[in-house]
Amino acid sequence: MGSSSRPARAPSTHVVAVFGPTAAGKTALAGALRERLDGEVVSADAAALFAALPILTAVPDYPARLVGVVPLTADVSVGEYQRLAHEAIDELLAAGRAPIVVGGTGLYLRAALSSLEVPPPPAAGARERWQETYDRLGAAEAHALLADRDPAAAARVHANDRRRVVRALELAEMGGSLAPVADRLWSEDTRHPTTIVGVDLPPDELDLRIEQRTRAMVEAGVAEEARRAWSDGLSATARKILGLEEFATLPELEAEDAVVRATKRLARYQRKWLRRLPNVVTLDGRRTPGELADEIVALDCAGERLPRR
Repeated sequence: MGSSSRPARAPSTHVVAVFGPTAAGKTALAGALRERLDGEVVSADAAALFAALPILTAVPDYPARLVGVVPLTADVSVGEYQRLAHEAIDELLAAGRAPIVVGGTGLYLRAALSSLEVPPPPAAGARERWQETYDRLGAAEAHALLADRDPAAAARVHANDRRRVVRALELAEMGGSLAPVADRLWSEDTRHPTTIVGVDLPPDELDLRIEQRTRAMVEAGVAEEARRAWSDGLSATARKILGLEEFATLPELEAEDAVVRATKRLARYQRKWLRRLPNVVTLDGRRTPGELADEIVALDCAGERLPRR
């Protein structure tokens, strides 16, 4: 019978969250944390929610909550994800186990950890109506209309950003706003005491890992997986999964190049989001998953966490 050098831990009463850019090593780190914290991973990744794409969405080789649970024919809102994530986290805490929330989709991480009100989806036909309004009026006049209805939102959105101007007009029509009165998530609105860590890499190292991972996906048969999914009915949400359309419709080498470039752009955005996170300890992703996990456990034991509301 084997023995462990690590002492037994008391049942968990709080959450550990790991954020970082794609290919930074979050999946392997989460696997190491599962063992050290007697916990389960709760995914905060928009693409990982969908079933039938294990290669493209990099499904881990260990059980994880909210991975592969939604058919590709279904649309998923942030509000629906938030409900599922809260249920999973609360269930684990009730059982004395540590929820390890892991992902690279910033909005999903916020939704999982907070009690933040998520804006509702638009009413049927509203988005098309506002898109038509934007196109008819032009960028400047559509932005002026937004400024009249919601000046705070207009101040945050460039007139040429059609998608966000349209969304801001939708929300204004429903009595909401793209610019909330206060962004209290990290200081007041986490639902449970939470240790948040970031994992990052220098840009050159991150680019290399993205290239290597995409090549490994190709060798594992991602193009066939994508073509099979693309031939069936897909929801609008599923169609946005990075790499799905490229691998399903382009020659393999062309698709690989396109996905590498798109993934690098995503990683740059995720790194910017990570730098804006307050009260987060950022760790060097070049270290081994075990070393990173040990440091996170030490932070966790030292109480490096956000307060419960």
